[in-house]
Amino acid sequence: MKKFMQLSLLTLALSPVLLTSELANASSMPQSVSPANANVYIISPADGATVPSTFTVTFGLKDMGVAPAGIEKKHTGHHHLLIDKNTLPAFDMPMGGDVKHFGGGQTQTTLTLPKGKHTLQLIMGDHHHIPHKPAVVSKKITITVE
Repeated sequence: MKKFMQLSLLTLALSPVLLTSELANASSMPQSVSPANANVYIISPADGATVPSTFTVTFGLKDMGVAPAGIEKKHTGHHHLLIDKNTLPAFDMPMGGDVKHFGGGQTQTTLTLPKGKHTLQLIMGDHHHIPHKPAVVSKKITITVE
């Protein structure tokens, strides 16, 4: 029991070091190259639109392909949606839980948001959820939920 307790304490003590090491390795992961003219955009709703509390967001992509997460194929990626974000995620690390991931290759989603003004923005991620180089980011749109 004493050895188990010592191992447990050692594991807990090393956890932050291991996590920091994993994050350091993640930041050194290479970025996939995006095509020069790649463009991601929100088809609907339109910028400035008023929408009900539950609505559909349709994604658009030009000069690039969509592939599910985990599938490595040149010039492809999958969508990530930023809702009410003032900053973009780091471009050299996998995107985290603060963005909505569409790793199945989805090109639309249904959202339910509270009343008020909201912003929506898309960013493409590669097979590891890392933004491409250069990053393929949509214009940020503003909507009003009624």
